[in-house]
Amino acid sequence: MELKVTCDTFPMAGVFTIARGSRTEARVLTVRARAGNATGRGECVPYARYGETPDSVSAQINALPAALTRETLQEALPPGAARNAVDCALWDLEAKQTGTRVWQLAGLPPPRPEITAFTLSLDTPEKMRAAAAKHARRPLLKIKLGTPDDMPRLEAVRAGAPGARLIVDANEGWTAEVYSELAPHLVRLGVEMVEQPLPAAQDGMLAEIARPLPVCADESCHDRATLPGLKGKYDLINIKLDKTGGLTEALALKAEAHAQGYGIMVGCMVGSSLAMAPATLVAQGAAVTDLDGPLLLAEDRPNPLTFDADGVHPPTPALWG
Repeated sequence: MELKVTCDTFPMAGVFTIARGSRTEARVLTVRARAGNATGRGECVPYARYGETPDSVSAQINALPAALTRETLQEALPPGAARNAVDCALWDLEAKQTGTRVWQLAGLPPPRPEITAFTLSLDTPEKMRAAAAKHARRPLLKIKLGTPDDMPRLEAVRAGAPGARLIVDANEGWTAEVYSELAPHLVRLGVEMVEQPLPAAQDGMLAEIARPLPVCADESCHDRATLPGLKGKYDLINIKLDKTGGLTEALALKAEAHAQGYGIMVGCMVGSSLAMAPATLVAQGAAVTDLDGPLLLAEDRPNPLTFDADGVHPPTPALWG
């Protein structure tokens, strides 16, 4: 088997801002796993928050042995972007070799569309209100926050989309004091869930302060090994394939988290439809699906995922799986 990794850039539909910074393009790595006449593909997004760069992730992939299986891959690489792209490419390769869909290979029921959140970038209250009004027809809006002065933004979004379901992502941007002050207002404005309000290294406070609405672990949850550290602090976990290191661990994490009583959110980095495709299998039946990455791009892959009133649809074989 031959592995090839390339770097691809997709322009964003607009400036995308979270508490850690802004971007105008999505840089992703595409892995192609070729054996005989079949080629499988996977995509990952190296993430600086976890010490990853395109060069470091490419080096991890290029150092892998040619004799590789999904099972040996789990030991060859740690959880992260590199293992994700290779793992998903190997799933796709087996699907292409056998003429069998990945969901069948994984022993899963046929996937269905899932309603996905649509993300509103962090901006001024006025611009966030306008964005909320523009997308008020969408069933679920995810608000990017994470500053000490987010109350005007919350009020603005609710005014712009009075009937939309809302969830909030602070991207580790609040302190315990800021979150405690905001939490009653989140409830008052009908926010259904808050994602990673505190920095992962300081989230122990979540076990000590009031949590009047469900709290979801994102940066604090990567794979099954991180589950024990979430007890008493979180109600849901956000499963992202770039954190778990691929579909294989993502499915195992989902099962284990369910068994431990956590709700499931399935999220994404900002990437193309190729990155979202395997995540649609993990999202089946999840409490929250947040796979809107392609909707934030100005351009996408050929044969992209379908997004409509029913949500994000599973991929066609021409895309993945």
